[in-house]
Amino acid sequence: MKKTFKITVLEGLHARPTTLLVTTVNSFESEVSITYEGKTANLKSIMGVMSLAISAGAVIEISAIGSDAKELIEKITEVIISQGIGEEC
Repeated sequence: MKKTFKITVLEGLHARPTTLLVTTVNSFESEVSITYEGKTANLKSIMGVMSLAISAGAVIEISAIGSDAKELIEKITEVIISQGIGEEC
């Protein structure tokens, strides 16, 4: 399952929103990754996500594989939108 988002928070995915996203997905069993400009990182790893240096206006893809992938994508979508991190593409 995959979903694409545009990052709207002015600072991009700096420490606070990254921590929020990682915390959100860590309660799920599915494998989840984030892709930006052809580079992919495990969304359960703060350092992995931070290493992508995702800036404001960036388009990212979040993909999940596993038994609760649908619920994970629904939850991460809710968090990204409700916390003002980004919007669906």
